[in-house]
Amino acid sequence: MVLEFIIQWVVDAISYTGYLGVFLFMALESALIPIPSEVIMPFSGYLVFAGRFGFWEVVLAGALGNLVGSWVAYWAGAKGGRHIVLRFHGQRGMEHLKVAEKWFERYGDVTAFFSRLMPVVRTFISFPAGVGKMNFKRFSIYTFVGSFIWSAVLTYIGFVLGNRWEEIMGFFRQFEVAIILVLIVAAIYWFKGNNKKANKNPFHRKPR
Repeated sequence: MVLEFIIQWVVDAISYTGYLGVFLFMALESALIPIPSEVIMPFSGYLVFAGRFGFWEVVLAGALGNLVGSWVAYWAGAKGGRHIVLRFHGQRGMEHLKVAEKWFERYGDVTAFFSRLMPVVRTFISFPAGVGKMNFKRFSIYTFVGSFIWSAVLTYIGFVLGNRWEEIMGFFRQFEVAIILVLIVAAIYWFKGNNKKANKNPFHRKPR
């Protein structure tokens, strides 16, 4: 019931506000407010199909929204700490944050990129990046690139499905585990490859 209300609210708001609505909702999603991008971007893709939106304009609005929202979460993590999540999201929010923190601790900076392609984690990953004082410039670049890809994929699927755009939510529920496993393997492969290169560098020094 709650999910259906959120979906209808997002759909109505984007229909009325256009690109600004896409930007704002994607910003909220990345600012620790779990509004599903699996609703925002596919519906926007449907509006591209209907001739109301431009494809790349939608993708850019979504990616920029994610970036701005991620900046908010990053600085909240850097300045406020974990009690912010506990206060506004309760124990469930803390559980999601712990998942994001484990990813960040295990895979480092590259998590800011790969997490943008994952449900749930993408909403909370900016906060531990701020807590860990990740380099802000690298964080912004990884976030924007990952968000751009995610926005483009979801928008394209919504465009292809047309007025059946809501079917994508069933797809993600069905294949979510498989998608996450593929992304984990890709992240591990990337991390190990870069770690080996760093270890071969005679000037490489591990941070204290």
